[in-house]
Amino acid sequence: MTEEIDNDFYDRADAYIDLANKQITTSSDATEVSASFSYSASRFNTWLVAASFENSKDMAAEKQEILEHFTKEYSAMLEENLSDYIENFNEYMGIEK
Repeated sequence: MTEEIDNDFYDRADAYIDLANKQITTSSDATEVSASFSYSASRFNTWLVAASFENSKDMAAEKQEILEHFTKEYSAMLEENLSDYIENFNEYMGIEK
């Protein structure tokens, strides 16, 4: 990730994951929750970006750069988490050696 991680970064991430886990057990399966989770992250990030512009024309002019930025960030986070799960698969998946 290219941004500085503040002290509460992982606490916030864990809170979202906890909510997603609760939704899996109460109302939806994991793929449905994942789709909602991804949609909400993209919606929030779009709002965040929109708040930095004065008008939609300027935002539209930066659309490709915005897409590239968030795609790069997500790809880096996914890569990091995939590597972590590969390295710690048995532990994370509750498989005894």
